[in-house]
Order: sequence, then structure tokens, then C-alpha cells
Amino acid sequence: MTAPEAQTILVTGATGYVGGRLIPRLLSSGYRVRCLVRNRDRVPDKSWRSDVEIVEGNVFDPPSLNRALKGVNIAYYLIHSLGNSRGNLVDTEQEAASNFAEAARICGVDRIIYLGGIKPTSEVISTHLDSRIKTGDALRSRGVSVTEFRAGVIVGSGSLSFELVRYLTERVPVLITPRWVRTRTQPIAIRDVLSYLLQALDIPASRDKIIEIGGADILTYAEMFARYATLRGLNRPIIKVPVLTPRLSSLWVGLVTPINTHIARQLIDGLDNEVVVHDDIATRLFDIEPISYETASERALKRFESDTVDTYWSGSVSSGVSDGKVFSSMAESENLIQERNVLTLPCSHENAFGVIRGLGGDTGWLYADILWRIRGLIDLLVGGIGMRKSRRSRSAIQPGDTIDFWRVEKVESPNYMLLRAEMKLPGFAWLEFKIRESSPGMTTITQTAYYEPRGLVGLMYWWVFAIPHQFIFPGMLRIIGRRAVAASRTESDHPAMVST
Repeated sequence: MTAPEAQTILVTGATGYVGGRLIPRLLSSGYRVRCLVRNRDRVPDKSWRSDVEIVEGNVFDPPSLNRALKGVNIAYYLIHSLGNSRGNLVDTEQEAASNFAEAARICGVDRIIYLGGIKPTSEVISTHLDSRIKTGDALRSRGVSVTEFRAGVIVGSGSLSFELVRYLTERVPVLITPRWVRTRTQPIAIRDVLSYLLQALDIPASRDKIIEIGGADILTYAEMFARYATLRGLNRPIIKVPVLTPRLSSLWVGLVTPINTHIARQLIDGLDNEVVVHDDIATRLFDIEPISYETASERALKRFESDTVDTYWSGSVSSGVSDGKVFSSMAESENLIQERNVLTLPCSHENAFGVIRGLGGDTGWLYADILWRIRGLIDLLVGGIGMRKSRRSRSAIQPGDTIDFWRVEKVESPNYMLLRAEMKLPGFAWLEFKIRESSPGMTTITQTAYYEPRGLVGLMYWWVFAIPHQFIFPGMLRIIGRRAVAASRTESDHPAMVST
């Protein structure tokens, strides 16, 4: 067995939910880690960033794959286009996987480790699950050894499936549910998934195997809702009705949870498929004792309560908008419309930034929040992501994070934050905050909304929204200022708090 320090491991999906959690475990085990990302500026500002090699590229650009895979021993394929397909989901996934497998063959990669989904026993398989199965087939098509793990629902702080259960149970007092709540599944904790992915490196018998993995319990979705409600001390009656179509269900999920309707529709289409482990190969090859659904849920909730969620389902760019446009390439455009507000106030720039980085999620947008919600509802109805009304952390922020219908493009604590709109727009939009100490004890906040319209429709859109912008953005800035000043006064009243 080759020593870990002598092996180079490539991780794709580094900005995603699983990849972002696997990387530090690989590093702590002594492996050299390389990450394939589409834009290095969107790699989360994690403590491990300086410990990995970052290569820019994507699975639809074969030359970039050759650069990324050169000298790699083992590659983790953790890419999924659920939220942002270039066309047909199955075709897109197969094209991506085939490109990756061919590049791996050319570069002499010893093995690919892939995380897919359990194949249902039913004759009709959802597009989502079908794409997962065919991705594994495509990865094997070029002759490189593949270890394919197949999992069902992954339970962890910030996972897509867990967020569906969490938000529906927390926000809806009576759960009126369609028939898919009767479907059985075998939820598995994210920590157990990561253990399988990591241990496979040291288990030669896992080569060229398809390995189904699941948790300790087989549950229906209704039972998952009920057990989560019990953990939270909530009374949530479940009423099952046969008339809710997948489209209506996805609209409801998009309205109540942070999951947009496009992703919700594909996810819900797959919830009719029973996904449970039928092969005990995981038990025979691995020394892992999966934990229960309750234990996994309890640990996830503790992460939320302590505000220590490492990765979030929407961290991957593919969960929202990905058209390659970045602010730096648009800022000098002659068509760029700018709306700027400036406020100088007696507070520290650290306290001002503390208020700004906490915007969105449960905090809201501080001024005319109902209008922000209405805008999110309009976006949802026209097929966009909607308000999402969530964020990975209540206070921490890093590039790639999603905040309601914004994505963090850039952050430089405590002086700068740039958000990019991911709602459906006839153009491109950003919201920028610059914070600087203008004089001793005084801080200036410059808030700028940027908009790049596309054609006449784009201009008409701006004209329609220009009027509410005249009071929404200044109003928000005023309240940011009040809160920053209040925080600074609290520190001066309690100086011991400053050093904590």
C-alpha cells in the first residue's frame, strides 16, 4: 500500500456539500490534495485552502481536466448538476462523467471514487436517480477502476435532504403531504458517508465495486418528519392526500423551504422511488457501524445551534446561477447602472461589518423586509430560486455562501462584501458594501447596487424597480448604521467584552 504522503488525491466538487467536508479529512490523514474548481475565487475561505493545490477547470473542458488529473493517483468524483443542467440532466451528467473518465485514462489515474445514488427496485426511475446511475456507468466506460458508493438520503447539518425535512417540519404546523411520504428510504449520516469515502483508499477489495451504503434505520419520509418533530418537541400532524402533483409539491417546497422549485421538482420526482440497501457488501468490506437517524439529526441540530455548519447544500455554484459572469468583468461596462448610498457614523468598522455580514436568513434585510419577500415570491412563481430565506451560518460568511437569493462573490473582513443576485433577471445585479475608518472613531459605509441590463427588457425592469430602490436601500443602510452604533456603545459600556 502506497503511503498517504506519496499519493496525490484530486477532489472535484470542493465547493459542494460532501467535497468541502472530505478535504480536511484527507489532509489530516496525510494525503496531498488537489481541488478542481471552476473559479478559484469561489473556493470557500476555509482553513485548509493554503494546504491544497487548486486547479481551475471544469468537466466540459477536457484540456483543463488533463491539467487537473496529471500526476493524480486517485480522484473523487463528487459532481452533480441537479440544480444547473446545460440541457437534459442525464445527458449532461453522462457527458461530464465521460470527459472525466477519458482524462483519467489518459493521465494514468489509478482509481475514481464516486458517490451516487441507490438504484430503486421499481420499474420507473426518476430522472434524478437515473442520472446518478448512468454517471457511474460513464465513469467506468474508459477502463479506469471505479469504486461507486450508492447512498440514499444524507442526513447532516446543511444537507439538501435534511433541509427539506427540517424546514417543512419547523415552518408548517400541519403537514399536508402527497403519497411520497409513504416511500421507504435508508437515511445515512454525513459522517458515515465520509468514513466510507475515506476508508475506501485503504481497502483494495473496494476497487471496481458498486457499494450501497445506508444508515441504521429504514424509514418512510413521514416517519422522518415525525422523528424530527419529536426531537424538536413539536406537534406536527401529518395529513396524507393523493392530489398533490409533483409540480404543486415543488412549488410548496420552494415557498416554505430554501430549496428552489427546479431542484425541488427533481428531488420530489425521486421520492416516489424506494431506496434501501439490498447488498451487504459495505458490511463485509468496511468496519463502520452506521448511526441512527435520530443520532444523525441530533448532531446536525447541534451544529446549527452552535453556528458551526461546515458546508451547506447550496454552496456549490450549480445550486443556483452559473453563467460565468463575474463582477470584475462587468464593472467597467458602459451599460452598468450604479445606485450608491453613503453613511458616516460613530462606530468601529468591525461592528459595521458585523451587522452587514449577518444580513439575510432569519435576520432579514432590516428595512421593508416584506418587499424583499414579495420579490422572492415573484421570482419563485416565474421559475427562479425564490427567497430561499436561509444561510449556512448566522454570522460567519465566506465566498460561495448563499444568502437568500444572493451568493457571496467576495468578502474581505472587516472591510468589504460583494453579493451577486441569483434570481431570474433580464440582466446581472450585485450589491456591494465597502466599510472604512474615515477618522478616529468614525466609520463610512458605502453601499452600491450595480445592475447590467440586457436589452430593452432589462432597462424596463430597472425603471420599474428604481422607485422602491430609492427608499429600500437607504432605509436598510440607516438601520445597519443604528445597529453598528448600538454595538459600539455596548462595547464601550462593557469594555471587557471587546477582548473576548
